[in-house]
Amino acid sequence: MSRGRLTLKDITVAAPRPLPVLLLLDVSGSMAEDGKLAALNTAVRDMLHAFAQEQAGGAEIHVAVLAFSGREARVHVPLKPARDVRFEALEAKGHTPLGSALALTTRILDNRDLVPGRAYRPTVVLVSDGVPTDEWEAPLAALLASPRASKAVRLALAVGEDADLEVLTHFAGADHVRRAAEARQLRRFFRFVTMSVTARSRSATPDQVVTLPDLGADDGFDDLDL
Repeated sequence: MSRGRLTLKDITVAAPRPLPVLLLLDVSGSMAEDGKLAALNTAVRDMLHAFAQEQAGGAEIHVAVLAFSGREARVHVPLKPARDVRFEALEAKGHTPLGSALALTTRILDNRDLVPGRAYRPTVVLVSDGVPTDEWEAPLAALLASPRASKAVRLALAVGEDADLEVLTHFAGADHVRRAAEARQLRRFFRFVTMSVTARSRSATPDQVVTLPDLGADDGFDDLDL
């Protein structure tokens, strides 16, 4: 501040920078089995509620929900501040077009109108219980080759024994993939991700990567309660 006089810069409060979170959610027909879809809807709703309670400081959490089933992925919730999201429950049907979801993710992250250059490093969370039913290698390669999309923090959750762990590992890397054998574990995974993102939003360095802890081999989620 200049001595004896205020300037516009001295009294202007900087707008918070977006911290984008993209949820890529498999809602193929098999997700309707064993309570998986109900658990997913509850987990997403709880996450959004927690994000909406966060007071924007230097970072403001923005969320998009991308659902994939049938022949292609679709935007279920467009990217917007978490406090503005009105979430409607997802429905399960059809196949598992993961490639379409990956291509849509890259388009969103590469769009500077949606994710401005001042945004913090995005987080992309992929949840799936099955095997991709479309071509996914090229869309994943395009995402990993994108200067912007490739910098996102990528996490993946395999739900049930039929999930393609190898594909999810290609997406997120072995250290960032976890498996949920039961629906309740899906909700615990989302609670962990919620804590990780909110910790980043409060941090002085929101771009810092959050490393998943060792979730153990028993029920796999005992150490999520940080």
